[in-house]
Amino acid sequence: MSQEERDAMQAEVLGERRHLVSLAFRMLGTVAEAEDAVQETYIRWYRLSPHERDAIEVPRAWLTRVASRVCLNVLDSARRRRERYVGPWLPEPVPAYAFPATSSTAEDPLERVTLDESISMALLVVLEAMTPAERVSFVLHDVFAMPFDEIAGIVGRTPAACRQLATSARRRVQQSRTHRVSRAEHDEVVGAFATAARTGDLAGLVAVLDPDVVLRSDGGGIVTAARKPVLGADRVARFLLGALQKNPTAAVLDQETPDGLGFALWDEGRIIGVVTLEVAAGLVTDVRLMMNPDKLTLWN
Repeated sequence: MSQEERDAMQAEVLGERRHLVSLAFRMLGTVAEAEDAVQETYIRWYRLSPHERDAIEVPRAWLTRVASRVCLNVLDSARRRRERYVGPWLPEPVPAYAFPATSSTAEDPLERVTLDESISMALLVVLEAMTPAERVSFVLHDVFAMPFDEIAGIVGRTPAACRQLATSARRRVQQSRTHRVSRAEHDEVVGAFATAARTGDLAGLVAVLDPDVVLRSDGGGIVTAARKPVLGADRVARFLLGALQKNPTAAVLDQETPDGLGFALWDEGRIIGVVTLEVAAGLVTDVRLMMNPDKLTLWN
């Protein structure tokens, strides 16, 4: 391979960084872990000899395989690390434009998640409950349209086994979406939620919350947040109104998220929190409050 060809390959390799971070984020759930995985992928690339790199016909495919294996290893140890996490661990909320998917244009609506949903908190929470092999198989196939014979070499299973893993993962995703409402209904309910919260209307806020609503607040031990999930409409409503009263200088502004309408908490020109909500049957069923500054990097 000539030096000119090597220079072109080098530019191609560096140009794949956004694709790799996009892939790793969906597998790992935080930007920091995704960036670490991509950094490790590039380290492995540069450890190759010039002869080994010359033998790689499609650098993107090689990088994707290696990044996926790195993520698989990270997922194997993630549960143990998250058991030591201070308070509830939540995936990182990201702006809707942050990580566009790069799957093929041949979308099968019965098998593939919508592209904006693939970075939603709702889906990331479901992915967290999967086994590492399920999650990697699902992301590679349903979001990035990788064939099962290629996935098999990454997860160390047969193509048939990978198909089963992706099917099991897809079933979990579909079950989580069974009672989900349209984006228009979601935003209408969240709008009523916002009105009640901003006016301090306890009864109005309770009325828009599901009786079994759950609020999870992730401060990562860095900032103040509820150490345990808050359960029930009355408790969640009182927690939210109390939090607003304790932070009178913070502004709660509407914010579009991959989950639909949510909120950004602003203080002194910076976003200090992001709130995403799930809605079913006209009521808010889940409130996720991200306060950990390490998981708000893309918002500021």
